[in-house]
Amino acid sequence: MLDPAAALFHSLSDPTRLAIVQRLASGEVRVRDLTSELGLAQSTVSGHVACLRGCGLVQGRAQGRSVYYSLTRPELMDVLAATEVLLAATGNAVSLCPNYGLDARDTPQIQEITR
Repeated sequence: MLDPAAALFHSLSDPTRLAIVQRLASGEVRVRDLTSELGLAQSTVSGHVACLRGCGLVQGRAQGRSVYYSLTRPELMDVLAATEVLLAATGNAVSLCPNYGLDARDTPQIQEITR
């Protein structure tokens, strides 16, 4: 059985999804607005919003022909704030991690695992 905490952190492991969550902390937004704010394709943003929605972190509210998305739980922002504190305390340790750090994204081994 997959640990729910691991699933939560995995759902937040993509920089685009984190950017979407941070934007939603400011209030409701449509995919169209996220597309222009993030400079990404509509299909990319929709896929990430669908992931967050499937994880129960985001909800949609239909208004006319538009859907406005918001966070389901404001506590999510507390988790992200605690993450920032932890990152500040550990310095660059996570960025230097051989498995998940910034350089690991470019290694073929990691790319094969994440496909």
